[in-house]
Amino acid sequence: MMAAARAGERGARVIVLEKNNSLGRKLLATGNGRCNLTNISADNKQMIGVYGRNGKFLFSAFNKFGVAGTLKFFARLGVKTKIEDKGRVFPRSNRASDVRQALVEYLKKNNVEIRLGASVKKIIAGDKKIDKVVLMNNEEIIGKNFVIATGGKSHPETGSIGDGYKWLASLGHTINIPRPALTPITVKEKLVKRLEGLSLKNIGVNIFQNKKKIISGFGEIIFTADGVSGPAIIDLSGRVGALLSAPVLLRFDFCPEIEIKELEKKMQNDFHRSNNKVIKNYLLAGLPPKLAPVILELIGVDGQKPVNMITRGERQALACALKEFTLEVKELKGFDKAMITAGGADVKEADPKTMRSRLYQNLFLAGEIFDMDGPTGGYNLQICWSTGYTAGDSIIIS
Repeated sequence: MMAAARAGERGARVIVLEKNNSLGRKLLATGNGRCNLTNISADNKQMIGVYGRNGKFLFSAFNKFGVAGTLKFFARLGVKTKIEDKGRVFPRSNRASDVRQALVEYLKKNNVEIRLGASVKKIIAGDKKIDKVVLMNNEEIIGKNFVIATGGKSHPETGSIGDGYKWLASLGHTINIPRPALTPITVKEKLVKRLEGLSLKNIGVNIFQNKKKIISGFGEIIFTADGVSGPAIIDLSGRVGALLSAPVLLRFDFCPEIEIKELEKKMQNDFHRSNNKVIKNYLLAGLPPKLAPVILELIGVDGQKPVNMITRGERQALACALKEFTLEVKELKGFDKAMITAGGADVKEADPKTMRSRLYQNLFLAGEIFDMDGPTGGYNLQICWSTGYTAGDSIIIS
């Protein structure tokens, strides 16, 4: 929508081919239906860093149409916004539908033709140039320029099933294996079932592989029937998915405000002062009811054991269980649970200043089709706005 409207605004005759019966279905699902438009917690240069190894690809697009440009753009369309925690920007109405409607009206204002129910069968190319697209009903659409902005494979119920990857691969573009990102993680340990529904805030999360810490996170986690979710987990899931060729461990720090030796010393002092208390009740004073018995089971200590009978080894094991609660990753939840897709079209095969394919002179790419993803908080929609605007702004109109 952004690419089409910007090209139309510049005077191009534009047709949007949308296989659904309405535009922007995935947009309606963003931000839990509230549409987290962007994030203002960093300037363009700092923001590049959140996208990992391919973040530099966005530098020119962000300079052309970054966070400030996005805010001005939607304000011009009549979308009033508000800023919430961690710099997240939402429409003041809390309705993603308002954002979609503003974009639809912007398309209409710029005379963009919208073809709903128009499913593409294949793309026909000649020598370094796209000639036409063929629809499922065998209708042919001929154009001077083409933009592929079909998204990835997440939320397939919205029609996002990876069509663009297949078309690009058939044209010779490199597609790095798509995988779910910003998604819950399943683990091998069955004990998480007993923790299902437990939500914990301000938790440290460390990802280990081959006894080496790969990456860390911090925030809220939620235990599910077969694994873990929550913002801190979802933000790390893309990185976890990229590591799954070898065993990956999740280590949770339930007491990040204190070092392990200090925690053990504190417990030792507490135990001396609480001679009549049993260990289960001691833990329940600081841990949720679901978590305390699981911790005790892990270290093999009877919950009714008096704290003054806890051995040094048991105390050390307890401190370790609280600081390094370890689960082994089984897999990521599938695309049906993922917010976005990691992997996709290799950014090396597109010009970052224009989003033009380096293989075809009249083909442009935009949005989630690229091998690029960021954390939750509006960062991924900003990719869409910036790359879409840049593509639409770069098409040569004659």
